[in-house]
Amino acid sequence: MASTFFYLCITVKSKSNFDFCSHSRLFFSNSSPLPSSSDFLHRYKFGQQLEGKHRRKLRRKFTSPVAMFSENPVVSDVIATALSGGIALSLLRLWEETAKRGLFDQKLNRKLVHVSVGLAFMLCWPMFSSGRQGAVMAALVPAVNIIKMLLLGLGIWKDDATVKSMSRFGDHRELLKGPLYYASTITLAGAIYWRTSPIAIAAICNLCAGDGIADIVGRRFGKHKLPYNRNKSIVGSIAMATAGFLASIG
Repeated sequence: MASTFFYLCITVKSKSNFDFCSHSRLFFSNSSPLPSSSDFLHRYKFGQQLEGKHRRKLRRKFTSPVAMFSENPVVSDVIATALSGGIALSLLRLWEETAKRGLFDQKLNRKLVHVSVGLAFMLCWPMFSSGRQGAVMAALVPAVNIIKMLLLGLGIWKDDATVKSMSRFGDHRELLKGPLYYASTITLAGAIYWRTSPIAIAAICNLCAGDGIADIVGRRFGKHKLPYNRNKSIVGSIAMATAGFLASIG
């Protein structure tokens, strides 16, 4: 009877949120009498077993690729390297376009590259494994940029957009100085100290956020110079210390 089915749903609502109602049709028709407590418990457990098997099948179906990647650190690190390289390349392409279109002052554009690329790369570190293999694979990303800076700085490879986005005055030889030191520092910090060391984090954060923000703030608001270095401003030095510290603890 209809009242029997309604009673069954109300009885098991607190235990399975009506999940069992879908299984109850397997056992009761409209003319079925109200089951005994032991019969009801047996059928309820059987319904839960069916539901559990269905959920386990779905879980295995959707988590098996994830489990494969997490259990194989080599595959995981290769994927992390590809993703990190893609993110870094996308940022570089973005700043090359802004430099090409003249959206920012050339010196400001250079510092935006300086701030964003290194910090974005460091945020990708959790994707890599924690051991030496992860450190080496992660270091490959900025290491490729070292080769690029050498080729561009020596004039072997021509790429005006990259030179314009990373230099102060558009001279390709400038890439053999600041940009080359920048890529080398990030590579060595990652390969030697890796993410478990505060040395690597502090070095990269002060290099990227600290130095980059100091130049941006100092050029705009740095009227008062340091007494021992007239090329550096007081406000720029304060901005460097503040930005580097906040980035390091963040």
